[in-house]
Amino acid sequence: MTQPRRKPIVSKDDEHSWDLKESDRGNLLIDVSAWDRKYEEWMKRDWVAWLKTKLAFPFEVERKKDDDDAYFTDVAKFELFRLGHTMQAIGLEKEFDRSGILIKAKEGRKIGYVPLCDVEVTSKENKNYWPVREYVVWFANR
Repeated sequence: MTQPRRKPIVSKDDEHSWDLKESDRGNLLIDVSAWDRKYEEWMKRDWVAWLKTKLAFPFEVERKKDDDDAYFTDVAKFELFRLGHTMQAIGLEKEFDRSGILIKAKEGRKIGYVPLCDVEVTSKENKNYWPVREYVVWFANR
């Protein structure tokens, strides 16, 4: 039995000029000015509106970052919505200056709120992976 062909995650129509290419001097930008153009585009973007058009809920995420001292304790593994936990993103919430856009998340039977910039979509095959990744990269570089 033949496996069905998978649709590529990133289409040929997507912007790739700010991607890296291998060279003898390391991985370099394909187009040096592309990063500046992309960053300028990001700064003008209404992220909440853009994400609402790109994301399909629910989807699974893992918390990869946490702003408190969770890295240095074993507390995170016992509390919900913390570093290393997997949960279902079920909606977008408000945007805050310090933590960015929050997602409404479900872990077990509990509902909580987690900064979108702290999570990663668990499957790179999920159509939500790249929009979330683009937001996380922008948020880290703003």
